[in-house]
Amino acid sequence: MQLQAVLVAGQWRKAQAVDRFRAVDPQTGQPCGPEYPVSSWHDCDQALDAACEAFAQLRQTPGERIAQFLERYAERIEARAEQIVQAAHQETALPLRPRLAEVELPRTTGQLRQAAQAARDGSWRRPTIDTKLNIRSRLAPLGPVCVMGPNNFPLAFGSASGGDFAAAIAAGCPVIAKAHSSHPTTTRLFAEEAFQAVQEVGLPPATVQLLYRLRHQDGLRLVADPRLGATGYTGSRSSGLKLKAAADAAGKPIYLELSSINPVVLLPGALRERMQAIVQEFVTSCLLGCGQFCTNPGLVLLLAGEESEQFAQQVVQRFQQTSPGVLLSGGVLRNLDASVRRLREAGAELLTGGQQLPGPGFRYANTLLRVSAARFLEAPRDLQTEAFGNSSLLVVAADAEELCRVIDHLEGNLTGTIYASTQGDEETLYEQVAFHLRPRVGRLLCDKMPTGVAVTAAMNHGGPFPATGHPHFTAVGMPPALWRFTQLQCYDNVPQHRLPPELRDKNPPGRMWRWIDGRWTQEDVSSDSGA
Repeated sequence: MQLQAVLVAGQWRKAQAVDRFRAVDPQTGQPCGPEYPVSSWHDCDQALDAACEAFAQLRQTPGERIAQFLERYAERIEARAEQIVQAAHQETALPLRPRLAEVELPRTTGQLRQAAQAARDGSWRRPTIDTKLNIRSRLAPLGPVCVMGPNNFPLAFGSASGGDFAAAIAAGCPVIAKAHSSHPTTTRLFAEEAFQAVQEVGLPPATVQLLYRLRHQDGLRLVADPRLGATGYTGSRSSGLKLKAAADAAGKPIYLELSSINPVVLLPGALRERMQAIVQEFVTSCLLGCGQFCTNPGLVLLLAGEESEQFAQQVVQRFQQTSPGVLLSGGVLRNLDASVRRLREAGAELLTGGQQLPGPGFRYANTLLRVSAARFLEAPRDLQTEAFGNSSLLVVAADAEELCRVIDHLEGNLTGTIYASTQGDEETLYEQVAFHLRPRVGRLLCDKMPTGVAVTAAMNHGGPFPATGHPHFTAVGMPPALWRFTQLQCYDNVPQHRLPPELRDKNPPGRMWRWIDGRWTQEDVSSDSGA
């Protein structure tokens, strides 16, 4: 079987391969689709050189043209939507409809269009001006970016289509996409459309490049290469930390989304008011996509009492009545099983599930575990093991003080949720819990499960370690997501005619918010100030 071509330096060409692989259909456990190359360092080296050449041109490219590329790419994706979602369905077993076709694909094209708007208006540059001292600064593109996407969002977080890709391109950074091995065909289809859009709009040919898989040592070498500006990575904690160590040693930024169990605190008043609704919301959130969301509610904190007992009983019943979905891969299945075993060995009681299911493909029983807060505090590290999949752990505390001690032992998470009474009788308790929870999560939610992530400039899809590698940045929302792939550039006593347009005292027509002499001011700027 002929190996698929890589996209390097503006050409689809034969890879310098050291091995080959195929995707696996999670529903059958059998290989599917064509064979793909495992690239040697030669391919990485060529891609890096080409990306540097592209960056030299993109730095001088008007933001309007970059916006045109992103919008044209979104249009091309929509024209090929059926083939893309069919490939993603086969490679991931995620539901074709509504998940892929009606939810994730529109989110993908929506992100690209939001990134286009950010590139067009240039506000992401955050120009700051001190006229008295004649010192001015702005954000500018950092350099070539390597994007490594995850297995659970093949479209909206894909290495050649997702939020990291869109943000890097909008900031003027060429992208070397490293496909996830679970869905190489899906990624190739995206890259084909992206490359066509590059040619149509007239961007540098190596603005978008694609490699499918690398040897571990070459992946470590890539993120540390001096020609690379930064890396965006979404995936497992173990792999991400190895990449981070390599990048850190070379002084290279790497933005990681790694691990999150997303604690949900259910206060007694909320359960008394609306038990059935909360059970429904939790079960739906926990089992959605077979639990394979980075915002899946993997830890539920309760106060001991009749309400918590009823909640546990009803969730067990619902878990047993719901047919388990298909997991993304054999690796996800093995890791989920190992994580559940580790939780049990640390003292968690199995309420339901806890075993692999027979038959073709990768399936695991819907799993619910329980542990006392006292036991959790004896082994907080082990009992925070992320069981990525259709599983969750209930932690039952004796009182509010013990509940807050559990929260104080939590690692960083993407989200934290509190359900409280709507009658105003739990405000003091809510404030106590929120005070402890707030520093440990990127996004605090009230009375809603954390699974959904809206694509808006106000969103923070980030958080303290190990949710991400840096608590200051978000992977979702334009323009804040662009800031990861920029550098702060300062101009000191530079004459007006030598300044970038957005840093001059008077600007051509257009609108931009600028920080001038200690206050935000909406100023006129050129429409191509994203250059």
